[in-house]
Order: sequence, then C-alpha cells, then structure tokens
Amino acid sequence: MKQLTILGSTGSIGESTLDVVSRHPDRYRVFALVANRNHALMYEQCLRFAPDYAVLTDPDSARALSAALEGKGVRTRVLAGAQAAGEVCAATECDVVMAAIVGAAGLEPTLAAARTGKTILLANKEAIVMAGPVFLNAVQAGGARILPIDSEHNAVFQCMPAMGSRDGVRRIVLTASGGPFRSMDAEAMHAVTPEQAVAHPNWSMGRKISVDSATMMNKGLELIEAHFLFGMPPESLDVVIHPQSIVHSLVEYVDGSLLAQLGNPDMRTPIAHALGWPDRIDSGVSMLDLALHGRLDFERPDPVRFPCLRLAREALSAGAAAPCVLNAANEIAVDAFLERRIRFTDIAKLNEQVLDALGASAAPESVAAVLALDAEARACAHSRLAEIQR
Repeated sequence: MKQLTILGSTGSIGESTLDVVSRHPDRYRVFALVANRNHALMYEQCLRFAPDYAVLTDPDSARALSAALEGKGVRTRVLAGAQAAGEVCAATECDVVMAAIVGAAGLEPTLAAARTGKTILLANKEAIVMAGPVFLNAVQAGGARILPIDSEHNAVFQCMPAMGSRDGVRRIVLTASGGPFRSMDAEAMHAVTPEQAVAHPNWSMGRKISVDSATMMNKGLELIEAHFLFGMPPESLDVVIHPQSIVHSLVEYVDGSLLAQLGNPDMRTPIAHALGWPDRIDSGVSMLDLALHGRLDFERPDPVRFPCLRLAREALSAGAAAPCVLNAANEIAVDAFLERRIRFTDIAKLNEQVLDALGASAAPESVAAVLALDAEARACAHSRLAEIQR
C-alpha cells in the first residue's frame, strides 16, 4: 500500500484525488494533507481519511483546525507553515506526492519531494515553468519520478512511445477549449468581469486557473511545461482549440500517424491514470459516448484575442529567465483582475511589460536564484500596476 501526501487537498485537484483514492483503499492510504487556509474543508477530510498529518500554511487556520479536531478521536497531527509542507513531502513514510498547489507557492514542497526520491504526480505546472532546469536536476539527483496530471500532458504521456522516450515523435499538439471567450469579439473583452472569466464551459477549476484558461495563458504555460517534461523543442510544440474538450492532446509521429487520447472532461481520469500507473484503475468517470457528442471541432487560436499565448511562446523561445518572469507577472496580473483593479485585457499588457523588463535576465541556477527572480518580477509587476489601473 502506497502512502500519499496531497499538496492542495482542498482545491479541485485535491478533492478529485481524494475521490479516486476513496475507491481504492487497498492501494493507497493518505499520509498527509496540505492546504493554505480552508480549515473547514480540511476538517471534513481529516475525519474521513484520518491522515497522520494535516498542514495548513496559515497559522491561524491551523489553530482553528486543531481546535475543531480536538476530542474527535482522530489521530491526525496538525502542523502550520510552509516548512511543514515540505517536511511531510520529504518524510520517509511518504511514497507519492500529489503536487496540486497552484502557483509559485507549490515550488518548495514539490522540490522537497523531488530531492527525496518520491513519485510526484505533477499538477502544479508553475513549479516546472518557473524552475524547469533546477526542478529537473533535483528530480534526477533524488531519483524521483514525475507523472503528469494536467489532462493535456497526461494525454501526451499516454500517447508517447515509452517513458522518457520520444523516438519517432515529430510534434506534440496540446488541445485547448478556448475558454468562455473563444468566440467573443476582441473589443468586447475589455469589459469582461471576473465572474465571466471564471465560468469555464467544460471544466470545474479554481479561480486562478480558470482566468488563465480564459486568457489562454494556461495553454502557454503548458507549452513550456511540455518542453521540459518531454524534451521537445519549441518548434515541435503546437496548440489547437478544441471546444468539446474530448481530445485532450495528440502526438504526431514521423510516419504520419497522429495518436490522440480521448475522454470526458473530468480530472479524475488523469489522476487515476497516474495513481495506478502502469496499471489501469477505476476513476469513477463515466465512459465516453462519441455518438452522443456527435462531432469534434478544431480551430487555430486567434493571436489577437489571446495575446498571452504569444507571450508564453516568446518566453519559451527566449528561455533563461523568461518563463519564471512571465509566470510571476501573470500571478500578480490575475490577482489584480480578480480584485477588479485592472481589466481583463490588461492582464496581457502587464505580462508583456514585465517580460520586456526582466525576461532577458540570466537563467537562475539554484532554488534561491529562482525565488529571487520570482520576487523581482512580482515587484516589477506591482510597480507597473498603477500605470494600467483604471
């Protein structure tokens, strides 16, 4: 039986992971749950799964959880702080880490898992985007294994010839739903509200990743992630809009074959694939009825409507510091939009300004350098917010 730590247990990926785990009590046991401050949901998860540890990085929330669990007969030990998150990932009892904390906050605990040779189910694309070479070096040095959880990268993984091989592969094609504004007039996008941006037509996701999907920055970050995960050059990576979200990605071979992975848009499918790999296990997802859907459509992304995708491609081609800078700027921009301090179309403007200012910096070669560059890019983004705020 494998012992599992879930980083981001109260988010959508974390909850889906627990749903899959609950179907296979003979295969997995929850060792630790980690979240930021949602102590109410963490309380319910602790009662149901009885982990050894529950970590809330916010100290006040950790105290609230500890008080709520007192006298409930649960052996769970409550810890607080970011350092504790890394400690439960590195613990000798832990075998597998689901890395599903959104944004840069997930980098350090995921690195702790890499250094100690865990199997990492990677749902936090930002960790590899902002620290690609540093992260992969830690994986190699620690003897860790990465299994991708993003539906697109998991689909590519399923269609590739073998683990770590790209023999005969010519191109990887990531699919994108196009989000809620796929057909909206570009001028009308200036008035988009946060409520509209987080209303994804196919997927149930957190607010930050939903906005990234609406700008297609999410797909841009996935291009960068695919470059690092599969060792493919930028020119061999492509994106196609597929509104139905049934084909999750495709791999093109030199003989003209194009292999695709299809399934209903439910994150439990890639989660179950990675949890069970190399076996196949039940995910709880209903089987795909192609006749019911009737058609599968594909179109090219509109560069005018989705400038963030262009920026991500530029960052990928530039390499060095550019991916880390873009990721940091985007986190600040999305937060500002969700707080109604900038317009939807200002997200791309802020990202481009920060990328122009810092994207040509030297590549960070250590975790400390990555975090310093991330902080510098965030400070730059904050300083430029006033220039574009309404």
